[in-house]
Amino acid sequence: MSSRFNFKPIVCVVGFHHARGPEIESWFGIRDGSDPAVDNDWSFLPFMALSDGAHASTEDFSYFTLQQRERPDGAATSLFGISCTRQLDANELLNRPAEVTRSTVQKAVVVIANSPQLFGSLREKLSVVTTAWFAQNDFTDVDILKRFQESLEKTLQDTEDDRDQYLGKSSISFKIRYVLTIGAGLSLRELIHEFKYQTLILFKCCLLQSKMLFFGSRCERLCMMQFSLISLIPGLLRRLEDCADPGMESYGKNLVMPTSLKTSERSSLLAYMGLPLQIFGKGSLFGPYTPLQQLDTLADFGTKSYIVGSTNPLLLQQKDRYSDILINLDENTINITSNSLRYALSLSIADRRWIDFLTQTVTETWDDANPSRPKTLGYMGSEEFIRLQFEEYLLALLSCVKYHLFLYADSWEARKDTLTDVEGDPALDFNIDWIDAWRQTSNFELFNRYTDSHLFDIVEPRHPTAGGLSMDDINRRLTQQIQELHLDERLATSKVVLNKHLATGQKKVSTAFNNLWADIEVMREAQRNRHAEQKMTSLGLAPSSANASTAALPSPSTFSISDTVSSPERTPTSTTTSTTDSRFDTSALRSRAPDLSHAQASVSAAGQKASAYISSWGSWASERRKGWTKGRAGDSVTAGSNAGEVSAGVTRRRTVDEKGEERGIGRRASAGKMGPGKRKEERGGDGIGRLDA
Repeated sequence: MSSRFNFKPIVCVVGFHHARGPEIESWFGIRDGSDPAVDNDWSFLPFMALSDGAHASTEDFSYFTLQQRERPDGAATSLFGISCTRQLDANELLNRPAEVTRSTVQKAVVVIANSPQLFGSLREKLSVVTTAWFAQNDFTDVDILKRFQESLEKTLQDTEDDRDQYLGKSSISFKIRYVLTIGAGLSLRELIHEFKYQTLILFKCCLLQSKMLFFGSRCERLCMMQFSLISLIPGLLRRLEDCADPGMESYGKNLVMPTSLKTSERSSLLAYMGLPLQIFGKGSLFGPYTPLQQLDTLADFGTKSYIVGSTNPLLLQQKDRYSDILINLDENTINITSNSLRYALSLSIADRRWIDFLTQTVTETWDDANPSRPKTLGYMGSEEFIRLQFEEYLLALLSCVKYHLFLYADSWEARKDTLTDVEGDPALDFNIDWIDAWRQTSNFELFNRYTDSHLFDIVEPRHPTAGGLSMDDINRRLTQQIQELHLDERLATSKVVLNKHLATGQKKVSTAFNNLWADIEVMREAQRNRHAEQKMTSLGLAPSSANASTAALPSPSTFSISDTVSSPERTPTSTTTSTTDSRFDTSALRSRAPDLSHAQASVSAAGQKASAYISSWGSWASERRKGWTKGRAGDSVTAGSNAGEVSAGVTRRRTVDEKGEERGIGRRASAGKMGPGKRKEERGGDGIGRLDA
């Protein structure tokens, strides 16, 4: 058994010296005279405990890995550290040492354990102890730290027997342990809610053992993101003994092929399927928080892959050198710098459908007040649901890859027993470029070497969401993109303004329509009055009655024969009637002055007809002029005697020739001189004389 399982947790204090920088001040839980930092070459421990930018927050946590050198009782292994950093005003110290020259004192309390599975409970206890120690305002009193280390040793002994694999002996015990471990930082629900479909890209990138660099200003969130990601591989949190240094390879040397399978035990099924996939072995490194002092290790030729995190922005300027993929947690962006990796990490249609379903489930059950659990408090969208979905995906992936190798085996005897219920190559649904890239990794080599070639007989070789692109996929993707744009939030103000303008516009249109309708009613009333006037005129009523009806028209250019034909003389009766009509028109329509252009046009047309009638009368008189030349003197006397009759209803038109003589155009012969063919004049109500044969 590895020596890390016999390791007892230890505690140390790291302080920041103004001249020497971070340094270890004291140890608790070690043998007298020993120094673990010297024995195991933990020269970077102070820089790991005091992260860059920790001074900017009241309290911050850092997670890191350490290598424990080979000992007589076991091989070299990996240990895990967690630190809580706080700062205190130097003026508040009861016993201020002489070396304290700055205004604040910054220290970190560190716990080093043999497994990260209990970091959740350790974090809560460490926070309480560190806060209490700082509250004493006396760093020389370390009794609280001694008792804290003793309690940790007892707690880890009590939980040693419960360290089963992922969902091994008891799912309830795992659930409690997971909530205490991973739930203290970034939960899987938060991971999927923030990165959505890119979560699957990160998961598949881990299996390809690329150089993954995480960057973020908050150290604790940075570290917990990485722990959450690697915990998606079932059982990996228990088998991280080779993650602290690229030269370690104990897991691969001690691995054996399973010879039996108990389908009733999930741990037996996972082991038979080759899980966990060991992504941290020879040439690999895991450093949740990696200080700049370890950059030489990252750039070393023997370091082929790693998953590390940093809070120093200087690494962003050298991302092409130190990373194949950069995950910026401050901006929630993923930048793939390797072209070959970009093609391999492209999601297939089935992959995108699977992760979209998972994302939609988390989104529909999201609760801002408590992101770690669904708002329905049900199974759908919970941490257990997400983990089992990834486990199902991974098992299907392993089975499909085995079937893919089986289909393209060199031996025909090995291929003749292909499954009849499997169509084609199911590995294509996982992106064949990714399959080819994964087959070149060290974790695939271990998987293929220590697993049965017919794993597809145990797990069906089929993608969980196999199939082509459908309308449901398009609708789901469009819905998610709309949600990502937050259109409802962005257009909320626009909706209010638009509704306000629509209401105002509707009111204005309604008012204009009502006014238009009222004007139309007034115009129709005026037309009815005019028609009534014309009817009365045709019936031969008195002119005063006709004028009274005509006075209802508001236009000042009301038609009259006397205005159309310019007469040198106007009778007093006509002037009085016109004045009376004008007064009547003003009083009748004073309340409203509608647009009566149509009525005016009708009156103007009537005037034109009257002018045409008089012109035709003048033409007839011109034809008769030759016959009247001889009796001109007698006709003048007769015309003078009848002038009183014609002036009441007929307008005379006079023309003056070149000699200045006045010639009468409209003349009427006396009834006595007409003989049998005499013409009789009738005067209508419109004031126009009519001549009837």
